[in-house]
Amino acid sequence: MEFTSFDARGYPIVDVRTGYAGWAATYEDTVEDTMDLALLDRLRTPAWSSVRRAADLGCGTGRTGSWLRERGVAAIDGADITPEMLDAARARGAHDRLVDADATATGFDSGRYDLVIASLIDEHLPDLAPLYREARRLAAPGALFAIVGFHPHFIMTSGMPTHYTDDTGRSVAIATHVHLVSEHVRAARENGWRLVEMEEGVVDEAWLERKPKWERFRNHPVSFAHVWELG
Repeated sequence: MEFTSFDARGYPIVDVRTGYAGWAATYEDTVEDTMDLALLDRLRTPAWSSVRRAADLGCGTGRTGSWLRERGVAAIDGADITPEMLDAARARGAHDRLVDADATATGFDSGRYDLVIASLIDEHLPDLAPLYREARRLAAPGALFAIVGFHPHFIMTSGMPTHYTDDTGRSVAIATHVHLVSEHVRAARENGWRLVEMEEGVVDEAWLERKPKWERFRNHPVSFAHVWELG
């Protein structure tokens, strides 16, 4: 679905690479752990410490990679299209290998990873199928694919795109797409994935402490986590 029909902000819109290049310096200060890492903490699958090698798609500044390392993941390769974000990830040091590549075409070896993970990137993809297809290509037998995202309900209800404040103080939107849960299910099933777990994060007290203006969104879902297994 086109985001423009829901847009309540009217921010100028830039492409993904341009947007994250502009956001890289302040990204760590503005993205809330409640959005993604808190959901990963709630998942019962996989057993993180048993993961031998993970592919981190759209790895950004390395937040997800660091979280995985702290939970005992042995080796992690990351891909991102924004050099400025990769520089931050490189400085963080959580990944064994980092490449400048699209999350849907990483160039990583096929069938090598027992975990593929993508966090807060799906809303930037016009089509989900290539992401699930790449995850399938990378997956070893029995692998899992964990995906965390900006909930489509919240994007539609709030009319809020993924956005950041540039160095002039202007709010800038990064190209955002709305993908219903059914689109994820369709893309996953078409590429051999079976859903094994799902969590949703809602606007609760933890969120409202950080975003008091979101009171009108109390109890609305704001993010999701799916874990898929090769069927």
